[in-house]
Amino acid sequence: MKLKLNRRGVTQVSRAALVLPVLVASAMSGCSSINDAMAPDKIDYKSAAKRTSTLDVPPDLTKIEGDRRYSVPDQNGTSTLSTYNQSTKTVQQQANSENVLPVTQGIRMERDGNQRWLVISNGTSADKLWQSMREFWQESGFLLVQDSPETGIMETDWAENRAKIPQDFIRNTIGKVFDGLYSTSERDKFRTRLERAQNGSFEVFISHRGAQEQLTGVDKSQTVWTPRPSDPELEAEFLSRFAQRLGVQKEQADRMVKSGGTGATTAAAAPAAAATAATSGGNTTLTQVNGTQALQLSEPFDRAWRSVGLALDRVNFTVEDRDRAQGLYYVRYVDPRDTVDNRGFFSKLFTKTGTEDSKKAKKYRVALKGDGTGTTVTVQNDAGQPEGTDVGKRILSLLDEQLR
Repeated sequence: MKLKLNRRGVTQVSRAALVLPVLVASAMSGCSSINDAMAPDKIDYKSAAKRTSTLDVPPDLTKIEGDRRYSVPDQNGTSTLSTYNQSTKTVQQQANSENVLPVTQGIRMERDGNQRWLVISNGTSADKLWQSMREFWQESGFLLVQDSPETGIMETDWAENRAKIPQDFIRNTIGKVFDGLYSTSERDKFRTRLERAQNGSFEVFISHRGAQEQLTGVDKSQTVWTPRPSDPELEAEFLSRFAQRLGVQKEQADRMVKSGGTGATTAAAAPAAAATAATSGGNTTLTQVNGTQALQLSEPFDRAWRSVGLALDRVNFTVEDRDRAQGLYYVRYVDPRDTVDNRGFFSKLFTKTGTEDSKKAKKYRVALKGDGTGTTVTVQNDAGQPEGTDVGKRILSLLDEQLR
């Protein structure tokens, strides 16, 4: 390493000697930042919505009583030793019975295979629950493109998980000033579906759709956005966060995700619960029923209803209405052969559904009929007649791919 003396007599290190340690430090910090950013619990979505600071306090936060075991006894001269011992024993019993992190009652998570949903039976009204859902997605950094209390469907716009951007030395300096210069190659959107069960409780489903940017062309100079598979673990993470939004403690919500229950499952019972959930998914078979194409599910009606509803959400069908008693989903579907769209895939993927798309979409009914052990799924036209065209077969094929 060469040393040089300037006019003031101060030793100067050559440029190469100065740059090398900086690059090494930057690389080391960059690797650490990448690992941190890619951690599954790092989620920071950002859209065009204006982000405002929120008060991170659970809604049901109450002040925990202090430990009164060592409080000074009554000083008025009337307390006796036996009275003091009895009061101390009572306080000790109360302290042992208290739980610093109590289990929230009336909110639990159910699981069937890779599908999870929240069951809320704590007496919360539908209006209050819907408002909590709206605030939850907005505080998470999303714009809402569908907010329909009538159908129980709430859908976010496409957003980017900014936590996946590597936090290296350059990003931490230049990126703070020019944040828009950095972007990931993935986008996500979520659909929330609220249903009222037969016993009066509410069921909350969250489904995920993803897209990724890929290079195309001979010289890889162009990019296109293509769909990527849904992420059930990301759905479970947002279900957990929404449960916390409703007052569930984080530790309890984490146990909910792992066990698929209320969060009070013991460590010994957790492996059994996970094994049951992993093998609970039913098989699907495309078949013919009375000359009509049908999808046969080897699971009872209740489970099939949830599975088909979540599959419709993941495939992005427009569910206009549903009738659980009749086993009907009223959906809109756009036949690709009826559409001629000159827009690029990026424009079609990241723009809101316009009036032209709604005009091209046709109404269909997805009908479910259970026989006690299995469930048959068929497609009907808007008049309730069997849809024997290729469109009906295509809808069943899409559902089959999601339910496998």
